[in-house]
Order: sequence, then structure tokens, then C-alpha cells
Amino acid sequence: MNSPKPGPRADGDRLDQAILAALFSQSPVGLHLLDTRLRLVRVNVAARLIRHFPLDRLIGRPLTDLLKAFDVSGPEHVERVVREVLKTGGPVLDLRMRARSQADPEVEAMVSADVFRLQEPDGTVLGLAFAITDITARARAEARLRLLNRAATAVGTTLDIFRTAEEICEVTVPDLADSVAVDVFDPVLRGEAPAAAATLDSAPLRRAGFRSAAGDSYPGEVAIGEIGTYPFGTPYRRVLTDLAPLLIAHLDTDAEWLDPTRRRDRRLLTNGVHSMMVLPIRARGVVLGMMCLYRWRNPVPFDRGDLDLAEQLTAGVALSLDNARLYSRERSVARILQRELRRTDAPVSSAVDTAQAYLPAGAGGGWFDVIQLSGARVALAAGDTTGRTLNAPSAMGELRAVLAALSDLDLPPDELLERLDDLAGSGDESGEGPDRAASWRASCLYVVYDPVSRLCTMSSAGHPAPVLLHPGGEVEPLDVPTGPPLGHGTSHHTVLERTLPEGSVLLLYNTALLGDGRRLDRPGAGLDALRRATAGVRGTALQDTCDAIVDALAPEQPLRDAVLLLARTHALGAEQAAAWTLPNAPEAAAGARRLAGGQLERWGLAELTDGAQLIVSELVTNAVRYSDGPIELRLLRDRALICEVGDDSTTAPRLRRADDTDEGGRGLYITAHLTERWGVRPERRGKTIWAELPLPGG
Repeated sequence: MNSPKPGPRADGDRLDQAILAALFSQSPVGLHLLDTRLRLVRVNVAARLIRHFPLDRLIGRPLTDLLKAFDVSGPEHVERVVREVLKTGGPVLDLRMRARSQADPEVEAMVSADVFRLQEPDGTVLGLAFAITDITARARAEARLRLLNRAATAVGTTLDIFRTAEEICEVTVPDLADSVAVDVFDPVLRGEAPAAAATLDSAPLRRAGFRSAAGDSYPGEVAIGEIGTYPFGTPYRRVLTDLAPLLIAHLDTDAEWLDPTRRRDRRLLTNGVHSMMVLPIRARGVVLGMMCLYRWRNPVPFDRGDLDLAEQLTAGVALSLDNARLYSRERSVARILQRELRRTDAPVSSAVDTAQAYLPAGAGGGWFDVIQLSGARVALAAGDTTGRTLNAPSAMGELRAVLAALSDLDLPPDELLERLDDLAGSGDESGEGPDRAASWRASCLYVVYDPVSRLCTMSSAGHPAPVLLHPGGEVEPLDVPTGPPLGHGTSHHTVLERTLPEGSVLLLYNTALLGDGRRLDRPGAGLDALRRATAGVRGTALQDTCDAIVDALAPEQPLRDAVLLLARTHALGAEQAAAWTLPNAPEAAAGARRLAGGQLERWGLAELTDGAQLIVSELVTNAVRYSDGPIELRLLRDRALICEVGDDSTTAPRLRRADDTDEGGRGLYITAHLTERWGVRPERRGKTIWAELPLPGG
């Protein structure tokens, strides 16, 4: 008789039994079954194969004991989630737990658990199932990627070597190491690149950064900024010699290089350091220093994956440190240029008394100048150049040199700035013109003060206007029209003329003095602070006033070089100046000789009479020959005797050497030999030729 064929129900039962058998004998996922009292009742083969976690001995133990045996992180949270699943029946997926073997603390695993409730078809709850997958490798890869991403954004935020070293220490502790030290070669701090064959004796290492998971309770062997010693035979010397990273997964306390008499080695031993890595820091072919990482709290030793991660971190921080080194070098060069190119003492002038302040920041090129002009006049200039570290001071030096040369031409302020603008924007195909000007911006304020007329003429090329401090204490921003900055090819500047009371103080500055680009010629807190500062020092020495203004206005750490120039004006009285108008006639030369001799007699300068009479005679003769209108003669007794002859001709005279047979052409030649200096300045009406004779006694 034939046996009956199995029905669909029998086939389903056999399939269920096969699936159940496969889950407990073949599944790679660890399966843990708990009853309704959360006791472990069964595990599959995959779970039993975890040799560091002997589950067979835990059968029948409650969940609390399981979590404790596996040293699971956050056991309270895990137990709370499991009870919620048992109560509600809602599964929880990817519950991550870190487990560590109590028998071997070096063994650490990260697992992902899917927790779901077991129940019969009628709803009777039988217990819980844990499907656990080992994700240690994936979790470590994710953690390393997060660490690299954090380092990319948190390290190198400044161009300061010490801050950059501290940033990499903050990133790596405690996620990678329990303590980290960063040392750099001493020349790096000065912006220099250590020689390729440098030793620790010729280029010592200085501690730039340190951080410990224990905080202040674990002090570094070397304080920040101090030089450390690294004897021969140690891993540190080996790394700096071979320029290859070194992994010491298990630190042998009996290693020959460890010397308990040395402070660093003694700390390694007493603090239980069991694993360490030492890596050279190098970028762009320059060895900058080394980074040392230690584990003494985390029982898991460093492995090859940790060393690869540390190499990537070191490569990133090396570029940031080298950028900081290059910036330090450029900043040092810029400061040297600024110190060499910037005059520290203003020339002595009878037209103004000056006081100054200079706050170097190593960035930008703020500057000022006091330039002696003809006719006892003085030029006050202030400017600012911004750009890359070396561009700003070099541009400052070029502009100041050109400004000094143009000042010798006695040009009006607006015309001088227009010529300066043309020169700043011109150049050749090598990039010394507009292309170069695009890398920096320059501004300039040019002020000319005449102590005879007390007339002040001002023009600005993108620079803040000066502030006038009246003798009575009033603070007045001057409304100088601001033209475009220099070097941009739009040279259109206007002038402001203002007659100043004697004893007025002109204040010239750059925007870095206020810290945030504000200007004193506009209403605001800066102008109010200036009023308060000057009210408190009224009547004191000019330098004291200058210092008080700096204290009131300047930030503690300016972002760019800040400058301030104060100039108190004086006037030449009638006893120091004499002027006459002469007819344009041949006899004017004789009249000029007579007037000059009489005036010098009254001033007590009779010994200069012969030379002065000869000069004014020659200059007046030239004026009669080449002009049509009246002739102006003026004598000034200042730090020199100044003889000036003005006419309505715009033709500038030319110094030439006359031959023996020539009847004329010797006037300017004679003037040049009898005087200290002479020149021609343009006037609204023609020109003025001037010459200076030294006073008796120098």
C-alpha cells in the first residue's frame, strides 16, 4: 500500500524547521533569545563563536548580567529600550553597543542589534530575540572619517603656529589618543626652514602644543614654549632621522631606550603608557617637527589603522604649520621693511610741531611723512597700503619715495596726487602696473601748510580727512573731498583751502587706528572718544595728547599697522617776513638790491647782504626779461634766509653753463653756487623762484 503524500501544511512545517535550524547552525548573525523575564535561554552557533565572549556560561543569566559581562557602554539605556520592545512589541533596529572583554580589555567590539518580540499566533508573548552583527570595522572607519572631517575644519583656522598645534591636539584627544604632544623646530617659529641635515643640537625642538585626557592633572613633561631634550637611541631621534612614522603597539617597559632617570621616560612608566606613535611633521620638503601620541587610559593599543589615520592628520596639520611658518617669515620681512622704510623722527620745522604714534601689527603699510617745502612751508602726508604681507610695505616704500620726489616740485596737493595716481597705476608687462596694483590698495592724504599766510591746502585720494583741534578745544572734522584711491586710473582730486588759527592741531591717521575701518570725519563713537581724550589733556605737551588719543581710540591689538600724526601750527609774524611789489622795469633790480640790504640790516644779518643782493638782483633781472606783469619780492627769516621772486610767467628757468663769450645766462648758475638750495614752484599767477642762504652760525 502506498504512503500518503505530505500535504501543504507538512511542507510548511518542514520549511519552518529548516529555517530555524539554519538560523541556529549556519547564520552569520549572532542570535540571542531571551524569555519574558529577560533571561538568556538560547544562542546560535555564530554567537558561540565569539571566543572573547563565552556565552555558554551565561545561559540562564538575566540581561543585566549579560550587559555587565560584556562591559556594554550605556547599559541602562539598552535595558530601557529592551523592556520597551517587550512591552509594546515595536522592534528596534540598529541599536549600537560597544562591548569589551573582561578577560582581555584590549578586545573591543562595536555591534549593531536588531531587537524584536517573539510571540505565538494568538498573541502570547514568549520573549525577545537579539540579532547582533559585528560592525567594529565599519564603526572604526566611520569614526576615523569623522575625525578627519573635524580636523579639516578645526585645524589651521589661524596663521599662528602655537594655536595650530593646540588645535590638532584638541581634535585627537580623546578620540584617537589619551595625550598628544606637538613639537616644532625652533627656527620654524621664526619663519625659517630648518636645514635638511639639522640635528636637535643645531635646531632644537620646542613644545608647541599638548593635551591630555586627564586635563591639568596630567601635566606635560615640557611646558608650552619650552625646549625639550631627545637623547640618541630614543624613538624620537629615530623618527627625525628616518623621517618615517613609528608605531609601538605594545610599549615594553624593559626597553633599552627607556631610562627612569629621565623625566619624560619616568612619566611614561609611572602613568602606564602602553602604546605610542611618533610621526614626523613635514610639508613642501621641510621638516617642521614631530607629533607624539600616547595611550594610557584607553586599554586598546594603537594598530596600523590608527597609524594610517595619524599620518593623514599629520599631513594636514603640517600644511597648516608650514603656512603659519611662511606667514611668520613674510611678516618678519614686512616689519623689517616697515622699520627701514618708515622714518621714526619727523624733521624739525618752524611751521609745525609734530608728535606721532605708530602701532605695528605686521600687516598693511600705514605711514606718514613731514616734508619741508620751499618758503618755510611744510607738507604733511599720511597714507595706507593694504594687501599681502610683503606687498603692503613694499608699496608703501615706493609711494613714499615718489611722493618725496614730487614734493620737491612744489606741486599743489591735487596735482601731486594725480601724478602719484598715474605713477601708481602705470607699469610694464611684468605685472608692475595695474596687475600689481590689483593686489593692494593705497590711499594718501596730502596737506600743505604755509606759516606766512596760515593757509592750509588739502587733498585726499581715498584717505580719511584730517581732524582739526582748535586752540580753544573744539574738535572739527574737516570736509576734505575724498577722491578715488591711488592706482585705479581715475585721477580726479579736489582741494580744500582753510586758514588756520595759530596753535591749531591737525590730526592725520589711518582707519586701522580705530580698529574697524571707521573714520573720524564722520559722526560716530570715534569722534566722541576723541573729544573726551583731547579734553583731558588740553594744554599739555603735544606727545602727551598724541598718546592720550591712541589710548582712547586704538584697539589693543590692531589688525593692521596704525599711525597717528599730530601737527601744531605756527605762524611767521611780520618781524620774520618782508614783501614788496616791484615794477617790471630794468631799474627794478637796483631797487631789489636796496630793499634787501635795508631789510637785512634791520634783521641784524648784514653779513649776508652781499650774497642776498646778488641773488635778488639776478632773479629780478630774469623776471624783467621773461615776464610782463609786476614782480613780487619776498624775504623770510626762518631757519635760513629765504629769497623769493615771483612773476606772471609760467616758463620755468633752466640752469645752464654760459660760455666765456656769452653776455648772459649766468644768473641761476650764480644763485646755485651761493645758496644751500634753490628751486621753482608754480603759483596761480605764474611762478616763484626761491633760494635759501644759511644763517650765520649755522
